[in-house]
Amino acid sequence: MAENGAQSFNQAELLAQMVELQAEVRRLAELSTQNNTGKHEESSSKNAALGNSDPLSITPPKEKLTLDNPFSEEITNFKMPKGFVLPNSLEPYKGIGDPRSHVKKFQSMMFFNRPNNEPILCRSFPTYLDGAALLWFSKLSAGSITCFEDLARSFIDYFAASRIYVRGSDYLRTIKQGQHESLKDYLTRFADATMEIPDLDPNVHLHALKAGLRPGKFRETIAITKPKTLEEFRERAAGQMEIEELREAQRSDKQPTRKEDEKTSRPPNRKDQKKPFRLTPKFDTYTRFNTKRENIIKDILNAKIVKPPARAGSYQDQRFVDRSKHCAFHKKYGHTTDECVIAKDLLERLARQGLLDKYVEGRKSRETKREPEERSTEREKGKWTITDPPRGIINCIS
Repeated sequence: MAENGAQSFNQAELLAQMVELQAEVRRLAELSTQNNTGKHEESSSKNAALGNSDPLSITPPKEKLTLDNPFSEEITNFKMPKGFVLPNSLEPYKGIGDPRSHVKKFQSMMFFNRPNNEPILCRSFPTYLDGAALLWFSKLSAGSITCFEDLARSFIDYFAASRIYVRGSDYLRTIKQGQHESLKDYLTRFADATMEIPDLDPNVHLHALKAGLRPGKFRETIAITKPKTLEEFRERAAGQMEIEELREAQRSDKQPTRKEDEKTSRPPNRKDQKKPFRLTPKFDTYTRFNTKRENIIKDILNAKIVKPPARAGSYQDQRFVDRSKHCAFHKKYGHTTDECVIAKDLLERLARQGLLDKYVEGRKSRETKREPEERSTEREKGKWTITDPPRGIINCIS
C-alpha cells in the first residue's frame, strides 16, 4: 500500500510540475512577443525621425484628381461674354522655350480678338499650356492669382531656366556682307538676326549694320554722309538697291544666246563645219495633183494668182549652183520645182483653199474634207494668202 501511495504522489507531482512548466513557457512566449513588438515600434519611430523610413512600409498618398482654383473670387466669378471663342493660332507651351515670348504671343493674340480684360486673360491662359507647364499651373495655390500680371510673372520666373539661348548685340558684329551678296540680301539677313536680340539699341544696330558693309562705293558714301539714324541709312540703301537691280537686269539682257554659248564652248582649233541649209516641210501630207507641180506653178504665175519671190535673183550665188536643175517658181538654177519646199507648201495652201481643184481629180472642194489635225497645223503656222507671197531669200538647194 505504501508503495502504491508513493507512486501516486510522484505522478501527481510530475503532472503539477508539467503544468507549471507549460504555463511558464506560455508566459515567456508572450513576453518575447511583446518585447519584439516594442523594439520594432521603437526602431520605426527612430527611423522616421532620422528620415530613414522604409519606403515599402509607407503607404503613398493618393493623388488629387481635382485642381485647386488659383484665381481670386473676382476672376472666378467673372461671366464670360456670350459667343466668346478661344483662338487656336497659338501652340501650347510645354515647358521648353522662352516663356516671355509665349506670354507676348498670347497677349497679342488675345488683344487682336478682344480688348484687354484681366479675367478673360487669366482664365484663357491655361488653355495654352501643356506638359510641364500645365503641371505647374495645377500646383498653384488656391486664390493666389489676382491679375494677369501675377500669373505671367509667376509663369516666367518658374520657366526662366527653360529659355532658349538668345544672342546678344555682339553677334551683329560677326555679320558681314558677302563678296557677291547684294545689298538687299545683306539687309534681309541682318534684319533676321536682329529679331532674335531683345531690347536692341538702335545706335548699336546702326553701327553694326554699317560695319558689316562690303568695301566699295556704297560704303564710302555711307562714310561720307554719316547717317545718324536707321531711317537715314535705309533711304541711302534704297537708292543703292535700285542701282543694283538695274545692273542685274541689264546683265541679264546681255547674256549670250544659246547659239553664242555653243560657239564659245567649242575648242579654238576646231573648224566650223558648215552644213547646207534645208527647209522643213510645213505639212504632214500633200495633195496629189494630176500634173507636174512645175506646170501648176507656171500656170498660177502666168495667171498672176501669186507673185514670184521679190528677191529671187539674189537668194544664191549662181557660180556654185547645179545648172542642170531649174526651179520654175524662183526662176533660178540649183534645184527643181518638185524639190522646192517653198513652192510645194505654196501649192498645198492653194489646194486647201480650193483654188487648184482643176488639178485634183474627183474633188470639188478641198476645204470641206480637211482633217482637224491639218486645220490646227495651218492655224498654228499661219495662213499664206494669195496676195502675200514669200518675201525672204531662202536657199532651197536640196
